[in-house]
Amino acid sequence: MKVYVFGNKDLGLDNKAFTAQKKLSAIFPQIEFAEVAPNADLPFEPEEHVYIMDAVEGIDEPTLIEDTDLDKLINTGSVSVHDFDLGFQLKYLKKLGKLGNVTIIGLPMEKKLDYLRIQLIFKKLVAQDMQGS
Repeated sequence: MKVYVFGNKDLGLDNKAFTAQKKLSAIFPQIEFAEVAPNADLPFEPEEHVYIMDAVEGIDEPTLIEDTDLDKLINTGSVSVHDFDLGFQLKYLKKLGKLGNVTIIGLPMEKKLDYLRIQLIFKKLVAQDMQGS
């Protein structure tokens, strides 16, 4: 199982996924965590199921955002064409038919990380991945 880690290491509100990755990689050695640089091209177009971990504004606890909920993501304002947010990119790739199923492990942007809840989410995802569902 591979989890793409998004955010910006230099911004306190947007580096939650990188902070969580450090603890989770020791607990879940079977998961490959792949860091994605800000504004980088999305590296997973041909994959059947994509797992993403990122900070999400407006949630109070770690939350799974499933493929069917992508339309609920709100696009942020962009400064330039290179500044589209992840939600926009995912919706765009879906519309073009270039993206399979997506699961986002959303971490609350403005709250302290609840590592117990995050671990429970990852245990569920690993079990599903092992079963092939």
